[in-house]
Amino acid sequence: MSTLHDTLRRYVDDGTVPGAVGLVAHGTDVEAVAVGSADTGGGAPMARDSIFRIASVTKPVTAAAVLALVEDGVLALDAPVAEWLPELGGPVVVRTPHSPLDDIVPAARPVTVEDLLTFRAGWGFPADFSLPAARPLLDLHRDGLAPYLLPDPEVWLTRLARIPMLSQPGDAWLYNTGSDLQGILVARASGRTFPGFLAERVLGPLGMADTAFEVPEAKRGRFTTSYTPEGPGVLRQADTPDGGFSRPPAFASGAGGLVSTADDLLAFGRMLLADGAAPDGGRVLSPASVRRMTTDHLTAAQRDASTLFLEGQGWGYGGQVDVAAVDPWNVPGRYGWVGGSGTAAHVVPSTATVTVLLTQVAMTGPTPPPLMRAFWSATLGERRG
Repeated sequence: MSTLHDTLRRYVDDGTVPGAVGLVAHGTDVEAVAVGSADTGGGAPMARDSIFRIASVTKPVTAAAVLALVEDGVLALDAPVAEWLPELGGPVVVRTPHSPLDDIVPAARPVTVEDLLTFRAGWGFPADFSLPAARPLLDLHRDGLAPYLLPDPEVWLTRLARIPMLSQPGDAWLYNTGSDLQGILVARASGRTFPGFLAERVLGPLGMADTAFEVPEAKRGRFTTSYTPEGPGVLRQADTPDGGFSRPPAFASGAGGLVSTADDLLAFGRMLLADGAAPDGGRVLSPASVRRMTTDHLTAAQRDASTLFLEGQGWGYGGQVDVAAVDPWNVPGRYGWVGGSGTAAHVVPSTATVTVLLTQVAMTGPTPPPLMRAFWSATLGERRG
């Protein structure tokens, strides 16, 4: 057995997760390991093609869709988003992060497309969740791990527009909200549904046939049950294969609404390593777009203020970019992100590596859990440089 297998098996045996799928690819050399079961009942064994709710691993895929529209000339990175999202045309900002909701000033400039991509639009989760302007925003996102409960995008966007921004556009990195806004932006700018555009321009060309916002009946035998931890070895069932993802959602969440498989995420990672090329020789993105997507855009001060989520690393478009070798797996230039449902996907351009971890047990906070860190150590820690 391999180090990867032994690592995942250890966390299944101690009850941390019912099962897991781990994958690491170095060029054409791929190791994929599936251990445990798709649910706590021990019925269906976990398989390489098991389908998982990937939560925030959706974010890089959403960013790729935005960049496709930039390449089409439909969007521009410096364009104000109010052209397509008029609800955000007159934003206001709390005077200071600690100010009450009625102590506001006008935004100094419009919110741009790139502000959404870099998570510096002014709306999003801060490190201090107790801030007055953070509370209504957190309530707006309370169904993050159950995106099928979100209202339709128009209702959601109208509610967001009533919440003052926590910072001036461009000033601070704030988590999550930018990706949901990106999904709505793609739909309005393209004149398509977000799922339809994503399937045509990103998922289809990459052969990501199991990545979608719902799971049809024919595939539910491969769909895992999801859980929330409630103590050591205690898991509460959160959703079943016939539950919330069995029908199209009212709001296709660009922040966390997709399901996927290890091999689908491998295909997306390989596209990034190939500078945007698709397997058939066509292109999903240009090399320039991939470079912008996988380059850190934050200042040192913005990184320092975001350690709760980024742990000192940077942010590109839709994902983290490692800038410092803080842990063995932090290879400068490594790009990717984690999902609150217990998932992670990264690429390391310097070693042509793709790693994917899929579990069905939710994280309890922004800090990656021990299983995730053990997976990174097993797949990347011994291959640095």
